[in-house]
Amino acid sequence: MKNKWILAKNILLPLILGGIVGIIISQFMDYETLQKPPLSPPGFIFGIVWSILYLLMGIAYGTLVYKGQTNKKISKIYWTQLIVNLIWPILFFVFKARLFSSIWIIILLILVINMILKFYKANKIVGYSQIPYLLWIIFATYLNIGVYILNK
Repeated sequence: MKNKWILAKNILLPLILGGIVGIIISQFMDYETLQKPPLSPPGFIFGIVWSILYLLMGIAYGTLVYKGQTNKKISKIYWTQLIVNLIWPILFFVFKARLFSSIWIIILLILVINMILKFYKANKIVGYSQIPYLLWIIFATYLNIGVYILNK
């Protein structure tokens, strides 16, 4: 039972934290009023995608913890990227720091690549499960930089 709680906790925590950040930024959202680059999705897509990605992230890390496949480096990169991830929308929407958030999301991209490599070394399937997250961060980086350029 203890191991199942560890798995559940690690799955739920990113979802809960992402939800809290969503509540924090909701009163500052200006996405619909911004000039956006080509291929920008409608605003409602972001909540759906992020919920799925936080779920995948939690399942991946939770699986590693559950199977005893983590170490200090894996845990450190996972929690670091999660914190950086959760701060990004606050920078972008609350503080409107579009240039700084562009730099911040590039840092996140580097952390996510590092996390995937560490996950892959521990468990190939878990590593592969984070490819959608990587692709979304690449896309989000494009959107962030595009919004910055178009709304200077």
